[in-house]
Amino acid sequence: MNMQETLKGFLGKEIAQASDREIYQALLGLVQGMAERKERPESKKKLYYISAEFLTGKLLSNNLINLGIYQEVKELLMASGKDLARIEEAEPEPSLGNGGLGRLAACFLDSIATLGLAGDGIGLNYHLGLFRQTFEDRLQKEMPNPWIEENSWLKKTDVIYPVDFKGLRVQARMYDIEVTGYNSITNKLHLFDIDSVDERIVEDGIAFDKEDIKRNLTLFLYPDDSDEKGKLLRIYQQYFMVSSGAQLILDECQAKGSNLYDLPDYAVIQINDTHPTMVIPELIRLLMQRGMDMNSAIDVVSAACAYTNHTILAEALEKWPVVYLEKVVPQLVPIIEVLDDRVRRRFEDESVAIIDKKDTVHMAHLDIHYGFSVNGVAALHTEILKNTELNNFYRIYPEKFNNKTNGITFRRWLLYCNPLLAGYLDELIGTGYRKDAAELEKLLQYQEDPEVLDGLLAIKQRNKEVLCAYLKQTQNMELSPDTIFDIQIKRLHEYKRQQLNVLYLIDKYLEIKAGRKPSVPVTVIFGAKAAPAYVIAKDIIHLILCLQEIVNKDPEVSPYLKVVMIENYNVSKAEKLIPACDISQQISLASKEASGTGNMKFMLNGAVTLGTEDGANVEIHEVVGDENIYIFGASSNEVIGHYEKGDYAAKEYYRKDRSIRAAVDFITGDQMLAVGKKENLTRLKKELTEKDWFMTLLDFESYKEARNRAYADYADRRAWARKMLFNIAKAGYFSSDRTIAEYNRDIWHL
Repeated sequence: MNMQETLKGFLGKEIAQASDREIYQALLGLVQGMAERKERPESKKKLYYISAEFLTGKLLSNNLINLGIYQEVKELLMASGKDLARIEEAEPEPSLGNGGLGRLAACFLDSIATLGLAGDGIGLNYHLGLFRQTFEDRLQKEMPNPWIEENSWLKKTDVIYPVDFKGLRVQARMYDIEVTGYNSITNKLHLFDIDSVDERIVEDGIAFDKEDIKRNLTLFLYPDDSDEKGKLLRIYQQYFMVSSGAQLILDECQAKGSNLYDLPDYAVIQINDTHPTMVIPELIRLLMQRGMDMNSAIDVVSAACAYTNHTILAEALEKWPVVYLEKVVPQLVPIIEVLDDRVRRRFEDESVAIIDKKDTVHMAHLDIHYGFSVNGVAALHTEILKNTELNNFYRIYPEKFNNKTNGITFRRWLLYCNPLLAGYLDELIGTGYRKDAAELEKLLQYQEDPEVLDGLLAIKQRNKEVLCAYLKQTQNMELSPDTIFDIQIKRLHEYKRQQLNVLYLIDKYLEIKAGRKPSVPVTVIFGAKAAPAYVIAKDIIHLILCLQEIVNKDPEVSPYLKVVMIENYNVSKAEKLIPACDISQQISLASKEASGTGNMKFMLNGAVTLGTEDGANVEIHEVVGDENIYIFGASSNEVIGHYEKGDYAAKEYYRKDRSIRAAVDFITGDQMLAVGKKENLTRLKKELTEKDWFMTLLDFESYKEARNRAYADYADRRAWARKMLFNIAKAGYFSSDRTIAEYNRDIWHL
């Protein structure tokens, strides 16, 4: 097709005469038309990937790349004086996820389509997302994050399903977003919504009437559940998602000829974390409604459902009181009771029951008993599940447990967000790595080539300059690209230990004030949202923002150290931060991070990891070797031992270690209190010295030593470039194409 004529046809005018907004809308139409023509051939068996989150990021460029027209469109626009990157500013980022869970789901859909597999996503169409983060008085403030426009990637369909709650029936409407594979087929992301949702009920910040279900059901992702109304709303949301999804699955399978007793030959349902767990009792209920006896329905559903566990944190494995379920979905309670009774007849061990002695339903237990596969998301995580956290289940069902180490889609996290590096790799090793990431290993032949090493350093420098310009424009921050860019971007949670990073920075600040100036200046960047009800996480953000104020305004310190907190961190901002990063902070307490995928994106873009032996860091360490990563801290076994013995005492570390004490005391010192809020800072200091559940102080000395060593090594530019090259070359294993091929080989059998 003639791209210029096609685009002109959509615009109704010359490209040069059109606004960025008009060009964006025209490209949207062009891409959707091309995507539709690539829809997959009908297949008997299909995957349904059900997830509360799909953090897709902006979709225009990703689709242009996957359809093979990115370069052509970019050059065509340039010839008319238009800039594709600027046109993309017109595109809102879909507010459909929060962190790694949702980004992983989006990468997986991309890879499923790229591998030509029949697999659709099922989720909810959140109108206002998680929230838009703003900073006021150095505190996080939450605002709605609307993204749905009249003309968008969302396509309204005529598919409608009734969903019944106690005393309330709603009509679920399906919206579709096309999911293009790289040079491959198009699948779909099905998002359910109700027409009566009303964004106007949101008042101050993100407050709204949590009981007005008809108007609030799909407003927000993870509505605040610190009260009973919030918990009930989450149950409403989850049931709405799975009931709509289950009806869609059964209808599609029957349309293809399934008699429903053979449902597992037509459908495999991947339950992404515990949020969609109610799909199991709901499918059983619907099959019984369609004429099947209960025992057969249970067998059929158990052979069709598989569960991915994303967390080792007990509090993140959902549990719902039976009394809450009775208030929202009473029709499921008798089914769950039967499922629990069947478990109790087989096993005396109370710890594997579905309904515990306090009359609480354990969602993960339901998934494990009534699904055919349970997978962890990194080698260490799966071993911890098998040996400790889910050991009671592993002893019963060893054959169900398997590992699928997470991956990322290289198209977005390299071709799109780092075109300079992608172009350089094309020159050096060809373009095969775009489809087969293992081909990145070809880069190793250049590890002693000074010209290539200098080329990588030049690209990194240019990406830093781009980031500096962006931060100047968006946050009025003056930063120097001639510094080490040391970055920690992820959800704000105590186990991810942003507070450890901050304590190091306070220690560094005090050292500089004492006259010990570092040889290479450092810019340390944070990006993170804290859940609205997570008080300590919000206190940590407050501490970072206060420290940013103190450090950056101190003429003695700021030439050597800058601290930056990115406002409203999201996928679009990650795409600018990751290519510019030198040191990737992956410092969770060992045994707590299931996998992480930011670590993989940084590695692919030539950053060197500073991290604990946790999650996928373990596998990154294995592939890059000791000299291309900085590992510190207690091992997962040591940490698990501390929890078992209860022998970690933060107070002892605070009492014995002078530098820890100085850094912690600084939190409530005069300088900090001059810019910060006493209540927040005092509470955080108390948390660190008296509780410190995620053992920040345990690893402080080891962290400080490893980080200082990384900074010192950075000074030898060629040696550092070799570490960069090694990380890029070895990133191939962490492609989501590889992960999805393994899911299909071992679990889905599409």
